[in-house]
Amino acid sequence: MTYSTKLSLACTTALIALGGAAAAQSVTIGITQNNVGVDSYQTTYEQAFIAAAEQNPDVEVVVLDAGGDVARQIAQIQDLIQQEVDAMIIWPTNGQAVIPAVREAYQAGIPVIITNSNIAEDGFEFVRSFSGPDNITQGARSAEIMCERFTEMGIQDEARIVQITGQPGYTTAIERAEGFEQRLPEVCPNVTLVESQPGNWNREDSQRVMEAFLVQYDDIDGVYSGDDNMGVGALNAALAAGRADEIVFVGATNFAVGYDAMERGEYWGSIYQSPVDDAEAALQTALDVLAGEDVPFFNYFDTPKITQDNMSEFDRPVF
Repeated sequence: MTYSTKLSLACTTALIALGGAAAAQSVTIGITQNNVGVDSYQTTYEQAFIAAAEQNPDVEVVVLDAGGDVARQIAQIQDLIQQEVDAMIIWPTNGQAVIPAVREAYQAGIPVIITNSNIAEDGFEFVRSFSGPDNITQGARSAEIMCERFTEMGIQDEARIVQITGQPGYTTAIERAEGFEQRLPEVCPNVTLVESQPGNWNREDSQRVMEAFLVQYDDIDGVYSGDDNMGVGALNAALAAGRADEIVFVGATNFAVGYDAMERGEYWGSIYQSPVDDAEAALQTALDVLAGEDVPFFNYFDTPKITQDNMSEFDRPVF
């Protein structure tokens, strides 16, 4: 098996090609990702996806990165259609905007698997399966972690929190916020969600958002962030302001920086999600679809709660 990389203005392409007799029986799976360079989760996902493909002598994959650009991703989907790939995996840059291109793949007879972050519901008819985490459940579990901690502290009837969400229009960001906002009043009805602002999955952006929150609000008891990368950005702002000790920080998708902050006692809890599991599940889902197996539309993998109390049961994340 050989591995080559092509660079262009439009995208970075990694092509894993097969040689010998196996090539004649191979299937070609194309993947277009959201934005590999934005955080370590997506970088690790790509590495794990390529590694998983390399283990299968009958699989050829074309790996594309949209760089967070919706127009680029649409062009990549159309390019994969022209290449006549056997199946397509899409990590959407925007759950609504990619639907027309997904429809084109469907009309071309190419089964589409959505990975990590789902597209909008009106595009479901063009998709064979979603492989990834249940983001609404993740948000709900984060709300439970927050409420449980407030209850231990005796402030469950008065706590005030702020929320830092992911990239606007991005399904994962929408669903994690939705799950959190729905579950919080069920478990802690007297906790007040004061304000939400996007942190764009970026630590520096989230730090700036938190700096503004700290100026605007004298009383902040908790911060919920859509992932730990943003959560640590918020933590850094609070540490610089000398207010971290008075705030409970809860995230989702436990990054290594979040795990380390939990170990230091600065960050309370998160949701444990592996990009390796995510990538391997997406590839296997595509292979199962091509093999004609009965694959559920929502093909979730489990993402348990992790806090300072139980973190010893989990390995430090690799991203």
